[in-house]
Amino acid sequence: MHSPNATLVRMANDIANFFHPQGEEKAIAGIANHIRLFWEPRMKKQIFAHLDEGGEGLKPLALKALQKLKADMHGFSTAAEAKAAAEAIAMGDPVPQPQPVQQQKAKASGNGKRAKS
Repeated sequence: MHSPNATLVRMANDIANFFHPQGEEKAIAGIANHIRLFWEPRMKKQIFAHLDEGGEGLKPLALKALQKLKADMHGFSTAAEAKAAAEAIAMGDPVPQPQPVQQQKAKASGNGKRAKS
């Protein structure tokens, strides 16, 4: 059976393999930065959800990098949301919580009806 997260796990592990020769500290930073810069928000939301479920299949470097990235982004998948959360923390305001992936998909799909032509 092919998990819906299998492709993202494979991609994260491939990135980890690329950065592995740089040593753990640089590799974790490089992996996290690559995913932050080049993965679209939906991909980050999905891999963060997979991480919350235990991160099955992720190599240790990929797992550590994703944990770092998620913490740095306060669990949000876009830079704007992460920045807003960081600013709220700095001001002592309550931080909005990221929505679970399922809620995001439901919002994006609308009510399932097509507009009449």
